[in-house]
Amino acid sequence: MDFRGLHTVCICGSNGAGKSSLLEAITWAIWGQSRAGIEDDVIHAGAKEARVNFTFQMSLMQTYRVIRSHPRGGTSVLELQVETPDGFRAITAKGLRATQELILQHIKLDYDTFVNSAYLRQGRADEFMVKRPSDRKQILAELLKLNQYDDLEESSKDLSRHFKIRAEESSRLLAEMKERLQEREEISQQKQDLAQELNQLQQLQELDQTKLQNLLVIQHQRKTWEEQLEFVYKQHQGLFHDKERLKKEKSSLQIQLDQMEEILQQKTEIEVGYSQYQQLQSQEEVLAAKFENFTHWQELKQQKQQELDQDFKVLEQELQEARATLNILTQKEQEIGKILAKIGEVETAFAKLNSARKNLAELDQLQMQVSPLLRKRINLQTQIDREQASLAARLELLELTQDDLKSCQENQHQLQQSVTEVAMQIEGIEKKRVYLQRVQEKGQERRNFIERLQAQQLEYEGLLEKLEQKLQMLQTPNAICPLCEYPLDEHHWNRVIDKTKEEYRDTEGQLWVVREQIAFSDREIQVLRQEYREVSQQLIHYDYLLERRGQLAAKLENNSYNKQRLQEISQGREDLKQLVQSKGYLPKQQQELQELDTYLQKLNYDEQKHILARNEVEIWRWSEVRLSQMKDNLKQKAEIQVRKPEIQEQIVKLESSINQYHNSPIYQEMQHIKKQINDIGYDGEKHQKTRLYLRKAQCWQLRYQQLITVTGQYPELQDRLQELTASLSFRLSEEQRLIEQVNQIQEQLANTADHLDQIQVLEEQTAIRRKELDKKIAQLGSLEQMAMQLEALQKQYEEQQQQLQEYCRQNRIYQELAQAFGKNGIQTLMIENILPQLEAGANQLLSRLSANQLHVQFVTQKAGRGSRGKKKTAKLIETLDILIADARGTRAYETYSGGEAFRINFAIRLALAKLLAQRAGAALQLLIVDEGFGTQDKEGCDRLISAINTIAPDFACILTVTHMPHLKEAFQVRIEVNKNQQGSQLSLLI
Repeated sequence: MDFRGLHTVCICGSNGAGKSSLLEAITWAIWGQSRAGIEDDVIHAGAKEARVNFTFQMSLMQTYRVIRSHPRGGTSVLELQVETPDGFRAITAKGLRATQELILQHIKLDYDTFVNSAYLRQGRADEFMVKRPSDRKQILAELLKLNQYDDLEESSKDLSRHFKIRAEESSRLLAEMKERLQEREEISQQKQDLAQELNQLQQLQELDQTKLQNLLVIQHQRKTWEEQLEFVYKQHQGLFHDKERLKKEKSSLQIQLDQMEEILQQKTEIEVGYSQYQQLQSQEEVLAAKFENFTHWQELKQQKQQELDQDFKVLEQELQEARATLNILTQKEQEIGKILAKIGEVETAFAKLNSARKNLAELDQLQMQVSPLLRKRINLQTQIDREQASLAARLELLELTQDDLKSCQENQHQLQQSVTEVAMQIEGIEKKRVYLQRVQEKGQERRNFIERLQAQQLEYEGLLEKLEQKLQMLQTPNAICPLCEYPLDEHHWNRVIDKTKEEYRDTEGQLWVVREQIAFSDREIQVLRQEYREVSQQLIHYDYLLERRGQLAAKLENNSYNKQRLQEISQGREDLKQLVQSKGYLPKQQQELQELDTYLQKLNYDEQKHILARNEVEIWRWSEVRLSQMKDNLKQKAEIQVRKPEIQEQIVKLESSINQYHNSPIYQEMQHIKKQINDIGYDGEKHQKTRLYLRKAQCWQLRYQQLITVTGQYPELQDRLQELTASLSFRLSEEQRLIEQVNQIQEQLANTADHLDQIQVLEEQTAIRRKELDKKIAQLGSLEQMAMQLEALQKQYEEQQQQLQEYCRQNRIYQELAQAFGKNGIQTLMIENILPQLEAGANQLLSRLSANQLHVQFVTQKAGRGSRGKKKTAKLIETLDILIADARGTRAYETYSGGEAFRINFAIRLALAKLLAQRAGAALQLLIVDEGFGTQDKEGCDRLISAINTIAPDFACILTVTHMPHLKEAFQVRIEVNKNQQGSQLSLLI
């Protein structure tokens, strides 16, 4: 459908033709919402997919195309395109939800706002009127784009809180700075006292250092002699161990030579025994060869014997199996003869089975005719019973609803009092929530500040450790420069020492300041945590009170409609009760049920007879099985008579083979193997004795090998014995020389005094005084650092005072802006400025529609009841109530008839749409009226058409939907909607 060139259009057609579906396709394409409760319900019956392409223009400037499709049982696909000189270009976002958000950003109108202003949907023309007062105000605010002021209000509140926190922090820092600046005079006096103490300690330290250096030179010479004496002692000890080792080796070597001489004396006896061992070894080799040949023929004999026994067993087993098979066939032949003797009885039973089957087939045919009728009767009876149960349930529900409405009317006053009490409790808790948020933000800021201080503390401690190591390196004799690693003279050494100590004092002072700030911040966080726990405990019931307030407000709002509903329910209850008692429901189904019962009686189908016939077939079914078995027995008998002679002939052959067993080739081979074994002539007893003698003679082989080894080693060991004797003599002379050297060194040590105790006392005293000096220097550096920090702190104090004034000024500015942007500020003012114009437009249209009989008034505030302690005070409540007056006075909207209520709704909705079209901020150029004329008489319809024509110049397109034939003639342009088997069809009539 192309709407270009159309202004005021009537969409007409019969009920159910698809008029509203045309409009629902537009809302489904843009917002994905329609009357269908399930997404698959938007798909035409029999189709696999629904698809809508909707092209529209915003503010006569930019053209868009929305394409939404949904496959049955699948996921919807959404695409957004914008028109360019080269055609439409896709600007679809990633995902269905993101694309939907992008569409809302471009059209700046959501679905709820659209149906509450420019789209009077079928049956929902009162959408805006039946909303709660607070919801009406919210819808109006969204249409006027007042939500941007909510964002500005939140931003102003955030900035106000930010500057307030900064101001509080600045005030606290100023107080801390002022307190620290009072320490300046005290620090100056401490610096002078420390400088005097340092001068005295340094003079004493220099005297002790000189004395210590002299004693260290003497002690170094004595230590050198002691080390030399220890070295000589170690040489003497090593020489002694070497001498003992040589003595042991000489003794062991002499024992070996004696044993070798003994073996050499037995040379002749060993050679005779070794010759006898060789003869026995030759005899054993000959007997071993005979034994191997004897074993081979013996194994072959056992193998042939096993083959002979195996063949004999196979023949015997085959003979036994043949005899057993012959016995089985004989027994089976006898059993078959007994069974075939009863064949006449089985044939008689089979004839009865055929007769019973024929009777059952006739009953089955009758059952196929009766079963659909019975199912139809059950369905009809189920519908009647279900309708009866539904009417009874509705009657019971109406009775329960009537009791509930009466109870609600009685609790009206108590509900109003409860709503007021809960609202006061929520207001108090919300103030505490704001305060709790401020405490939480302040605590987070303190934790972040402590983390930064802890990082600085670790950095300063690491720097102090490096400086201490540097000072220790410089205190050692002949110290080198820590940077360039070159030796330092006294002048440069003093400069490096002074510079390092000055850096150490500065760092220690900064570390002291950081630690003090950490301790102060920890105490402050503990106080904030305690305060946070106390306030959080008071907010436990906040969610419950919100839920309670919503429940009470809903009950209170519903009570205003309960009176009229109570009357309607009472009348409906009486009508429903009369219908149930007279059984006047579903007359067509009850008549059809009686006709079915008559026809079923005529067919005379008896289910009991059908069951008996089926049982009779089952009784004689055995004869069919037995007759089949007898046919199989006849075949088996014939097969047995053929097989018996074959088996008897096989038995005779097997008995003959067993009798000729000793004439087989294997038996002849056995006799040849026995003859070969006797020809070998192997004597096992002789072989065993030879092996025994050989084992006894094996000792001569070992002694012969020892004789050969001793003959070769004896000269070498004699030479080694001579070398050991010479080495031992040299060790004895060297030992005497070392003893004389030890005596000389001991004499020198006796003439040199030991000053180790004095050196230790002086070193300890110097170390203690050095620590004391370092401590004093650190204290002096800390005081100097503190003095420098206090000087800088004075400047910071003055700057912080100016900054505090700026924070306070910014806080006041953003507080005023938050109030101005809030619900009670610019937004309320704009709504109150718009409402008179909306009220005038609605009354102008309503006067035409009602012949000046109805008047509308918008009220944005109403008096409520508040309480403070025991004293009650008046309180204004923000609302958006709609008061309607006629010739008889002001009365509730619900008391007007359907036609009057529609006129009121129509006038307000048209005025609202016209107002939005006139405002530059809302690009709303479309007005839709869907089936709104059904409640009007002829005069009311004429007035509605006149009102539509009056506002037509303010809209680009107005679509009116109706199925009333006399109304469509009032429009020059019509879109006819007709429905056939292929679906709804459109035709444009101009």
